[in-house]
Amino acid sequence: MTSTTPRVWLSPQAHHRLRNELAALLAPARGRPDDENGARIRQINSLLTNAIVGEDPPDDGVAEPGMVLTVRFDDTGETETFLLGARGAEHGAIEVYSPVSPLGAALNGARRGEQRAYRTPSGTTVRVTLLNAVPYGQAGV
Repeated sequence: MTSTTPRVWLSPQAHHRLRNELAALLAPARGRPDDENGARIRQINSLLTNAIVGEDPPDDGVAEPGMVLTVRFDDTGETETFLLGARGAEHGAIEVYSPVSPLGAALNGARRGEQRAYRTPSGTTVRVTLLNAVPYGQAGV
């Protein structure tokens, strides 16, 4: 049985920060026990190994990793803008939701104007409408 690790989208800036963080964690005598760093080192290695760096997805209005999404939570009317991308890799000041999070999974593949629903861990169903999807490099964030 083979297992494939999904590719993750990273901005060039996030990729650079992760490489620097990994180098710092691997530097000798950082003053922290190795087991504290081990999980983060494995996480960074996985992100870097599976990264698609800075290749913006097409500007077709479809939600996918590397897109900045603006959604409306239909029950409250509130809107939120975030990057659909890899958690654990800082992408500046913008909030990041993973494509495997409940919200990210619900929106992945959605088109502008499409309504989707997802369940929260408490079992509540949340309905969201995708208002906009713009490639990260064109979003001005």
